[in-house]
Formats: sequence, C-alpha cells, structure tokens
Amino acid sequence: MIAALRSPWSPRLAGVGLGLVVTVSMAVFGHRLSGAGAYQNLSGFVGKRIAPDAMYWQHVVPTGLTWDVLVLIGSLGGAFAAASFSRTFKVRLMPDRQWADVFGSSVARRWLLAFVGSMLTEVGGGLAGGCTASLALSGGAVLAPAAFVFMAGMFASGIPTALVLYRRTDS
Repeated sequence: MIAALRSPWSPRLAGVGLGLVVTVSMAVFGHRLSGAGAYQNLSGFVGKRIAPDAMYWQHVVPTGLTWDVLVLIGSLGGAFAAASFSRTFKVRLMPDRQWADVFGSSVARRWLLAFVGSMLTEVGGGLAGGCTASLALSGGAVLAPAAFVFMAGMFASGIPTALVLYRRTDS
C-alpha cells in the first residue's frame, strides 16, 4: 500500500479516492465538499476588528472555524501528504516551461497573475454561492443538473481559452 503511494497516482485511483471523500463528506457529515467560503470566514477576524458593527460580519458571513475552513485545511494537508508520500513535493517559484514560453520568466508576473486569478475565482465563487468543488463534485454526485451545465460551460470556455493562450506560432 505504501509503495503505491510513493509513485505518481493513477488518475482513476485519484478519482475514486475523491469520490469517496465526497461521499463521506455528504453522507457522514452532511456537508458538501466546499471550501469557497473559507477565505471569507477567515477574513472576518480582520473585518470584525476594522468594522465591528458592520452587518456583513455580524449576519452575512460566519466567522471562525467553519466547515469551509476545515475543508481548506484538509485540502492543504492532504495535498502536502500526497506530494510527500509520492516524493514529488518541491517548492517552485515558476511552473513548467510552457508557462514561461507564453508569459515570460518573471516570477513577479507569475505571482501577480496567480493572485489576480485566484481573487477573481474567489469573487465568482462568492457571487455564485459556492465553488467548483461544491458544484461540480458534490452537485455531480447527487446528479444536480446545474453541476452538468457548469461543467459543460467550464470546458466550453476553458478549452478555447487554453488554445488562444498556449497556441504555438511555429513558422
């Protein structure tokens, strides 16, 4: 068993594992697998200090160690454990060469784009009332139509975007 964890995982095995995590999350704990609210829940610690009487921090966003925060902690811990067991963990400032070919080798640009992209994803998840994990995984597990509409839209927009960003102009 440990030897299987030391090599890169099969996508099928990882998919089965993720399916089991979603099943346990929903069946045992009664929560969808979602971490989109974690950053909002954690930001409440600062928000309540800056604006203690604001309705947003008092009634809209729960602050503290919520389910979403626990999912975030579990995701980070699980990713670290999996990378450590498979001996693929490494700290990198820049991703693969494909990124550098398209966007350049600036570490500052990489981190800025990653930050802006993450913030846009978080804002979108907040506006939608959930994140991709919640909608695609948990929604798909219970055969919610919105999950399949979302996944179709994600691929329908993501594939052309990747083709535009990463197309090669070999002459």
